[in-house]
Amino acid sequence: MMDLVAPAGSPGALKAALAAGADAVYVGLRDETNARNFPGLNFDPHHLREAVSEARRFQAQLYVAINTYARAGAWDHWKAAVDQAAEANVSALIAADMAVLDYACRTYPELRLHLSVQASATNWRSLQLYRELFNIRRAVLPRVLSLSQIARLAEHDVVPLEVFGFGSLCIMVEGRCLLSSYACGRSPNNYGACSPAESVEWITTSQGLETRVAGILLDRFTPEESAGYPTLCKGRYRAGDRIRHVFEEPTSLNTLDILPQLAEIGIQAIKLEGRQRSPAYITQVVRTWRAALDAYQRNPERFIPEGSWSQTLSELSEGQQTTLGAYARVWR
Repeated sequence: MMDLVAPAGSPGALKAALAAGADAVYVGLRDETNARNFPGLNFDPHHLREAVSEARRFQAQLYVAINTYARAGAWDHWKAAVDQAAEANVSALIAADMAVLDYACRTYPELRLHLSVQASATNWRSLQLYRELFNIRRAVLPRVLSLSQIARLAEHDVVPLEVFGFGSLCIMVEGRCLLSSYACGRSPNNYGACSPAESVEWITTSQGLETRVAGILLDRFTPEESAGYPTLCKGRYRAGDRIRHVFEEPTSLNTLDILPQLAEIGIQAIKLEGRQRSPAYITQVVRTWRAALDAYQRNPERFIPEGSWSQTLSELSEGQQTTLGAYARVWR
């Protein structure tokens, strides 16, 4: 049976995820050590301890993502984050930086370590290295691998694997994106946000609602269009004689249709993206995936996604569009 790993950016979202049936919930601290470092989100040490207790009440696990890379001169921030997670007795720490993994492994040998998607580990030898050096117990795979590539990786059985099942996509290789650093002077790998809130502008003009990051015009929306949170990769730019999504269209990953294949490969956990999302969103997504996983478990040979599940996930997707992303890629 695959675990359902849900996101939570607030105590309300945590409670929603647990009540909807998550087997584990992952959270971050209120600082640059996690990759969703937005104002008003995340947990301080006190709320983290409460989150651990709440998860245990539901017989679920609580993971902490310390998944950015430590900056020179600021190591104490990442070290303190590991200390806080260990002192709260979390179920696992999700990390990418080798320095963070090394410190956690040596200082808290009983703390379970999961390799973050931010590490961009895409082959079995890299997974083997992380296991040998830091005793990782699970690896979250980047969203650049096809289903056949994941299957071949799983055949080596280095560590249990976790894959993303639903949520926002990223065209960049996780942990290697520097795009926003050129505009804002800050990389999401070190500061935890693609578009830092202080750099984001929403401006109503005679031509429509404009979104800008560090003064750069990313998009312009008509009253009928839905305007999501602006990121450089999902802006519309003039290319040739057209204005269009040059890098990436606003769409969400949805792997519901390939759930049986993921199970057959031996994937241990399905991860949902969305720590910046509301408790209402979390409730609907987790509830839908809980129903799907339970239905597959009851009768794997006859599993077919229900139309209501797909409809719910489509309505919650960016631009109300979903894709299998790299999972369906046929070329290698």
